[in-house]
Amino acid sequence: MTGSDSSDIDPAVADRNRRLVTALLDGDHRSLARVISRIEDRAPGHRDLVSRLHAHTGSAAVIGITGSPGAGKSTLVDKLAAAYRDRGDTVGVVAIDPASPYSGGSVLGDRIRMAATVGDMAVFVRSMSARGRLGGLSTATTDAVHALDAFGKDVVLVETVGAGQNEIEIVRTADTVAVVVQPGSGDDVQMLKAGILEIGDVFAVNKADMDGVDRLLAELEEMLHRDAAGGAVGGGTHTGGHHGSTHGVETADGTGPDRGDLGSGGQSGANARDADDDPGSEPPAWHPRVVTTVATTGEGIDDLVDAFDAHTRYLRASDAGRERARSRHAAEIRRLVREDTNVLVDAELRRRGGLDALADRVLAGDTDPYAIASSVVDPIVDCVEAERVSGDADGMDEPTPGDDPDTGA
Repeated sequence: MTGSDSSDIDPAVADRNRRLVTALLDGDHRSLARVISRIEDRAPGHRDLVSRLHAHTGSAAVIGITGSPGAGKSTLVDKLAAAYRDRGDTVGVVAIDPASPYSGGSVLGDRIRMAATVGDMAVFVRSMSARGRLGGLSTATTDAVHALDAFGKDVVLVETVGAGQNEIEIVRTADTVAVVVQPGSGDDVQMLKAGILEIGDVFAVNKADMDGVDRLLAELEEMLHRDAAGGAVGGGTHTGGHHGSTHGVETADGTGPDRGDLGSGGQSGANARDADDDPGSEPPAWHPRVVTTVATTGEGIDDLVDAFDAHTRYLRASDAGRERARSRHAAEIRRLVREDTNVLVDAELRRRGGLDALADRVLAGDTDPYAIASSVVDPIVDCVEAERVSGDADGMDEPTPGDDPDTGA
């Protein structure tokens, strides 16, 4: 069995998991590190570990930091961790580094830029290799975040690889997503097109002391305004991305995207008013904030933290937080089911001699890829159908029309 039921795993592994989780929940850092290592290695029983932790999750504010390479994400994360510590919060950091497509190895060098909290036991930093996975995260990222959440971290910062327009998987892990951009990189908003624009709850214009920041701010505000109005962005048409329908973007003083009104470290974008100003009514849809920062000096970091706090309050004061959590759980269920299905498929492929042997049969003209795929999957389908007919599918009801694990609709 591939599930996380402790009855499905070796009793010794289950007992070790129980002891590890107990120690983790008691605040033992070494146990936290060991749990994350087992999760990252996908060691036998790792599913049972995460399952045992699940009931203790849901308290941490999970903030995703994404953006193109060189935008200053690691330095920004370092300064953010220090800012949260200054106000008494405990912090977990998961930094994802790209992996070599040849060796599969990774430098894991993000810690070099994270020196502000070295020696602070209330800050736990874990670097992970993306291991070739697209989307900016490792396969173990979500589970590692669960471990840090269960440990009791107040804030968990997740830094993605930084590969550009594929950096959208962070939405399925973080409560708040910050997209980091910098001026002077050619087409300043190129990486914001085709998906990235829609995922940002907060945009951090970093290196705001460089030439070209005024142009970048103006272009970013224009794109956000068009996005809020449902116009075409990056050649596509959408209506506000994962923020929902919006009704325009305003700066902090309502005058428009003029950096003269912002100042270095200033904020723009609608939601200049806090989302919970009127606790008696449902707050309006969140409009992304734009914050200017200079991570190397710490300028604008407090404003960025304020923007994250405002988004957290918005999620808690509206249905958006519940809907986002629901969507994350649905995506996680789908991921786990796919992982289990892949295990079954891989076992069936090995039983049939492996992919190379099957490819040789296609090369010889004995069959075709579609016929082989059907023959591999059909036994799995037959088992599912038999389980459904017997009515023993764990008491789960048939899905109702419109139930989509990807969208939560």
